[in-house]
Amino acid sequence: MNIADTQREIRYAFLGGFAGQYVSSLIWLIAASLKTWLSTRAGITALFLGSMGIFPFNQMLVRLLGCSGMVSPENKLWGLGPQIAFTVPINFLLVGAATLFRVTWFFPAAKFVVGSHYLPFIILYGMNIFGILASVMVVIGAGLVLYGPQIFTLGVWLTGIQLIVYGFVGGKIVLNEEMGEQ
Repeated sequence: MNIADTQREIRYAFLGGFAGQYVSSLIWLIAASLKTWLSTRAGITALFLGSMGIFPFNQMLVRLLGCSGMVSPENKLWGLGPQIAFTVPINFLLVGAATLFRVTWFFPAAKFVVGSHYLPFIILYGMNIFGILASVMVVIGAGLVLYGPQIFTLGVWLTGIQLIVYGFVGGKIVLNEEMGEQ
């Protein structure tokens, strides 16, 4: 298998990774709701614990949408997926440290970490749109940390909405590509 074939197989098996963005957006929006209407602790807990279910819920959603959620054993690029996924909990140690210093940095720092983890998706899925997603998330996350502590909740709402939009756009790109090949 060449790199283009491995990327195409991963794209089709997981709808370009965009089902995972829908799942993630739901978790971010639940966290935003809990932060806004219940407490900061509830929002932080929801995002942290909810993130642990992204892959299983992603698997369920891609299968409900008719994708396999699996790739062939010959696909050597597949091992990159778990490596990318594990960068988030590792980097959440830094998010936790930042939060101990200033609780208003939790959601922007989490946005920054999650955004940066999308960069290797460019290679995994062969889709440059992930570079745009990563850049926007990192810039907004950093901007909110530096200039927006008074709008603490804005980052979490923006992330939830942004992931829905990118999920729709990216999913549409993959579906159009798949329909064009049939």
